[in-house]
Amino acid sequence: MSETRAANGFSFAGSLDETLDRVWRLLGRGVADRHAAERHPTLANVGLDGAPQLRTVVLRSADRGAALLTVHTDNKSAKVSQLQADPRCALHVWNGKQKLQMRIKAEAALLTGASVADIWDRVPASSRTAYGGDPFPGSPLDDLAAYRADVDPERFCVLALHVQAIETLCLAPDRHYRAVYTKDNGWGGQWLAP
Repeated sequence: MSETRAANGFSFAGSLDETLDRVWRLLGRGVADRHAAERHPTLANVGLDGAPQLRTVVLRSADRGAALLTVHTDNKSAKVSQLQADPRCALHVWNGKQKLQMRIKAEAALLTGASVADIWDRVPASSRTAYGGDPFPGSPLDDLAAYRADVDPERFCVLALHVQAIETLCLAPDRHYRAVYTKDNGWGGQWLAP
């Protein structure tokens, strides 16, 4: 697998190892920096009707060693029942400054109750109303006043996204660089035609 020297400012793109390192650094920055592009990836999964479902989520943790990403949700949201039926999902992340697209395939595990109590304890009070409103997320409302925000720790759910593959595409000025990394291959990279 040959590597190439990429355009200035995009040196990572010509190296499989440096590209994967960059992905995990950016994901970590998305967790730590609320202004980072990686903070709000798009989560894709299959709906109960078989149709694709997309929504923006907030990246809460990124652990390269465990190949694990997490996001939080209300366990009464549609995505929870959808992921219970089919745990396959993907995250799409775009960093415009680095012209880097990351497509991350994962298997979701849904964690609730006592297993996430320590995480719940760290959720800021101002954010807790996202877990427990009445009626449930996505329910039709006849009037905006019919919705009541509430806090219910039993409705807090962590989506543990066990990463299976990462595909990158860097739109560097000299050329496009595309690669794929898979868990089954020990995260060894493979160049792809852009």
